[in-house]
Amino acid sequence: MSDDLKIEGYASLFWTRDLNDDVTAAGAFAQSLTAGSPVKMLHQHDEAEPIGVWDQVFEDAKGLFVRGRILRTTPRGQLVAALVEAGALDGLSIGFRQVKARTQGPLRVLSRVELWEVSIVTFPMLPQARLSWARLRVA
Repeated sequence: MSDDLKIEGYASLFWTRDLNDDVTAAGAFAQSLTAGSPVKMLHQHDEAEPIGVWDQVFEDAKGLFVRGRILRTTPRGQLVAALVEAGALDGLSIGFRQVKARTQGPLRVLSRVELWEVSIVTFPMLPQARLSWARLRVA
């Protein structure tokens, strides 16, 4: 039995304003995901120490859904897994490059992005981007 911590949740929700006045349009991630470049799992957007792997990253009607495993084989992975299990860490945040966007009033509407990574964070820019606890506890 693997000691990896299985996690999942929405890293982005379509048409939902974040704290930076960004809104992600449905389909914004499609081209990046089709390109097949792996999406990294980081802690607090720190590229120096990946903490796990995203086994599934896909868009559905609601947003960008991710499912993966935090690997306890590294000190940072072990720490993050413990914090997630304790409920101290449950935010998700995307790291990306804007490819196509438009301004709509005060908002930046992202219609195409190159997705680099999804981080587990303390304070997500999109407050609703969280790990799905109910589904995790049943599994």
